[in-house]
Amino acid sequence: MSLFAMGFLLVILQPATSQFPRACANMQSLLRKECCPPWDGDGSPCGELSSRGSCQNILLSQAPLGPQFPFSGVDDREDWPSIFYNRTCKCEGNFMGFNCGECKFGFLGPNCTERRLRTRRNIFQLTTSEKDKFLAYLNLAKNTPSQDYVIATGTYTQMNNGSNPMFRNINVYDLFVWMHYYASRDTLLGGSNVWRDIDFAHEAPGFLPWHRVFLLLWEREIQKITGDENFTIPYWDWRDAEDCVVCTDEYMGGRHPTNPNLLSPASFFSSWQVICTRSEEYNSQQALCNATSEGPILRNPGNNDKSRTPRLPSSAEVEFCLSLTQYESGSMDKMANYSFRNTLEGFADPRTAISNISQSGLHNALHIYMNGSMSQVQGSANDPIFVLHHAFVDSIFERWLRRHRPMLEVYPAANAPIGHNRENYMVPFIPLYRNGEFFKPSRELGYDYEYLQEPELDSFQEFLIPYLEQARQIWAWLVGAAVVGGIVTAVLTGLILACRKKRRGTSSEIQPLLTESEDYNNISYQSNF
Repeated sequence: MSLFAMGFLLVILQPATSQFPRACANMQSLLRKECCPPWDGDGSPCGELSSRGSCQNILLSQAPLGPQFPFSGVDDREDWPSIFYNRTCKCEGNFMGFNCGECKFGFLGPNCTERRLRTRRNIFQLTTSEKDKFLAYLNLAKNTPSQDYVIATGTYTQMNNGSNPMFRNINVYDLFVWMHYYASRDTLLGGSNVWRDIDFAHEAPGFLPWHRVFLLLWEREIQKITGDENFTIPYWDWRDAEDCVVCTDEYMGGRHPTNPNLLSPASFFSSWQVICTRSEEYNSQQALCNATSEGPILRNPGNNDKSRTPRLPSSAEVEFCLSLTQYESGSMDKMANYSFRNTLEGFADPRTAISNISQSGLHNALHIYMNGSMSQVQGSANDPIFVLHHAFVDSIFERWLRRHRPMLEVYPAANAPIGHNRENYMVPFIPLYRNGEFFKPSRELGYDYEYLQEPELDSFQEFLIPYLEQARQIWAWLVGAAVVGGIVTAVLTGLILACRKKRRGTSSEIQPLLTESEDYNNISYQSNF
């Protein structure tokens, strides 16, 4: 079956998700600052009648932020999502979603009690039919309107503090492009003024957890619109690659025969229109990207600035990055030295881990190498290579987690750039997710990587996983309690022994009877030392 025919057949399936829930994108919800839609299963807000969740006040982190953003009350993304909503659904158990109508990642079933582990595979290990299906799914997402979510086309102030809602429909694929833009856009300060040193998804500790959630949500939306519960995002292992081996018409689109900046007309990606790529235009107008089409995908791999990115990353650079023991360090931004996160993101030299923003390594190197839509942060998700790339970056993050087994406390609780502390909610996701919730092994989130797979756990081990995770979080307290208990035991033992010695020192007349009466005549008293 041709890709076009497959995409046409898939279009009849149901769509879905992510950013402002359609049910909350109205004047009443904005003025009440409440987003607690009913669950279809019982008609109650957050499925409360079925004990799935309840409408709760949002608890915001009060931890101090770093100095990178010297403003307060000027950006809708501060203390997300409180400028729009201060009450949302808090789901119980394994339930999740803006109305608690879904299961947490890694669970399924009517009561979300069944565990499911899916495997992400190398795109070059897919069969032809599997690869064609993946490409068709991408095209379907680009042509399927989201039924559950809309995007904001104005700031809260431009919405007259909620009394004039400004939202727009968007297709499923572009919904994620818009979210990536919204998290990384500049702060609009009025007039023609903007603040550029702000990013809720990059250049700080949340970079890896944020993109982990992004991919999980993207994966789930594809599963929903296709009905394919087993779908997973493939990855491109770009280590030691000589060129862009996925840039062919068989995969992600080859080069145009006459214009090297465009995609080959033989690829249906050549007909895709990009959005959210004109950041300077939005800044000058003090406006948000409204998802208007802005032209075709641009890509000219390898014809980038070689002084900045001479080649694609090597295996040796990835291995050095994995050897770094600190997840984050110093200023916790793109100037951080010896930081695993900053080195993997690409702002630190992948051979020394010293910050060098004049060069682009690892993650950043691939974006620059693509030399087109992928190379501009806010609009980079327009190119479908983005998901292949970030799936592999996430696999490197996963390798680091498995190698170093960090406690949750390793992720910074305070003084990170705005939006990146452990308990901060990630912008712009609704339902809400905290950065720290995704600083854990992927198997606990229901997925693995083909090249990292370990033997399957038996049912007893699966049962123990949540309890072992709790023990891992409190092991320091357990060790402390054991030490204190040992000291107390030693002191008590010493006191008991001392008392016994003292007793032996008393006269024989007051010593207790040690034998039965019939043996009494055989007793011999011994001198006490």
